[in-house]
Amino acid sequence: MDTARNTALEAWMKEHGHSSNSLAEAVNEAQERLTGRPGGFDGSSVRAWKAGKVRWPKSATRRALEDVTGLPVTALGFVPRRRAPLTPASPQEATDMKRRTLISGAAAAAASAAAPAAVAPRRIGMSDVDRLQRRFAEVIASDHRHGGQLRIEQQAAALADEALNLQNAGGATQRVRSSLYACAASFRSSAMWAAIDGRRYEEAAKHMREAQALAEMSGDQAIKFRIWSHAGTMYRHLGRPADALAANDVARGLHITRRDPLFACLGHARHAATLGLIGDTAPVQRALGCAQDAFDRTDPDLARPVWMIAACDGAELETLALAAHLRLGNFEQAETHAHRSLTLLRPQMQRDRAINTVRLAHAQLAQGDADAATASAMKVPVDAATQHARVSRMLQDFGAALRATAHGSPTVQTWTEYTAAWRATA
Repeated sequence: MDTARNTALEAWMKEHGHSSNSLAEAVNEAQERLTGRPGGFDGSSVRAWKAGKVRWPKSATRRALEDVTGLPVTALGFVPRRRAPLTPASPQEATDMKRRTLISGAAAAAASAAAPAAVAPRRIGMSDVDRLQRRFAEVIASDHRHGGQLRIEQQAAALADEALNLQNAGGATQRVRSSLYACAASFRSSAMWAAIDGRRYEEAAKHMREAQALAEMSGDQAIKFRIWSHAGTMYRHLGRPADALAANDVARGLHITRRDPLFACLGHARHAATLGLIGDTAPVQRALGCAQDAFDRTDPDLARPVWMIAACDGAELETLALAAHLRLGNFEQAETHAHRSLTLLRPQMQRDRAINTVRLAHAQLAQGDADAATASAMKVPVDAATQHARVSRMLQDFGAALRATAHGSPTVQTWTEYTAAWRATA
C-alpha cells in the first residue's frame, strides 16, 4: 500500500530548524523526562515518520513529540488507527449508512463554512523555554561583540515580549511558567544593560522596572542578582553613589551569593567599583579582598548563566578592580589590573576589551607616560571608537587629558591626526 508523506511534520521541522537527527535527540530526551526511560530513536526513525511509514506512533512516543513541539500529534500529520467493524453490514444497512453519511457530511460541510475552524489548544513546554534561552545566548554574544547598540536593546525587548506572549498561548506547568518569566526578565535585563552601555539612561530605568517585576514573578535568584547589579552600575554612571550602593546591597543580600561564591565575588567587586567613586580607599581594598577570597572558593565546573562568562575566568574581577583603582587615583595598581584583564578577556569580548584598553591609556597618562598611553588608546578598534557611546566618551576624555598634560608635543599631534582619520571614516 502506498504511503503519503507527512508534510505537516516536515513543515514543522523546517520552521524550527530541526534535522532528523536533532529531532530524534529531542524526542529521546523528552521521553526520558516523561517516562524515566530514554527513547531509542535516531535519524532513520524520524525519516520513517516523514515518509509516512509510521502513521501513528506508540503512546509514549506521541507524548514525547507533543512535549517537544507543543502541538497535538494529529497537528503534526499523524493519523490514529481506525478499527474495522466486527461483522459485515447487510446490503440494506450499507445503503442506509451511505445515505446517513451523505446527509451528515453535507451538514458538517455547511457548519464548517459558517463557523471558524476550531484550533487545538497549544501546550507550552520546556522546548519553548530552551528555544528562548538559545536566543538569549545570541543576545549575550552580540552584546559581548558590540555592546550598547540600540538594535540590541530593541531585539532584547522584543524577545521579552515574545516570552510573555507564550504565557497566554496555551497550557503550561508551573515550572514552565516560572521559566518563561525568568526568560522575559533575562531579555529585559539585557535591554536594560544595552541602554546603560549606550548611555540611554531614561530607557534603561524603564527596562529595569519591568525586569524587576518579571524577576519577582519568576523567583529566579540569578536573574534578580543580574538586574540589581546592573541597577548599581546605572546609578554609578549617573553619579548617584548612594543609590548604587543600595542596589549593590540588594544584589549582595540574595541567597544565591551564599550558595555560589562566584556571585558573592561579583557582588563584592561591583561594590568596590562604586566605593571607588566616592573615594573610600580602605573599604575598596576590603571589598576587593572579599571578592578575591570568594573567587578562590568558586567551583569552576558549576553550571552558571551564560551572562557570567567573564566572571568565571576572573576577567570581570580584574575589570572591576581596574575601575575602582582608577577612580581612587591608584594609577599604578590600575595599570596592573588593566593588563591582567586584557590577558583574561576572551577574544569575543570586544566591547570589554575596548573599554579596558582606554582605561589602561588613562592610567598610563596619569603616570606621565603620554607616549605609552597614546599607543594604548590607538589600539582601540575604529568601530568601537565611533559606534560605542561609552568608548567614544572615554576617548574624548583621554584626548582632553592628553592635550592638557602634553600640550604642543608631537604625541598630541599624532593623536589629533589619528582621531581625525578615523572620524572621517565613521
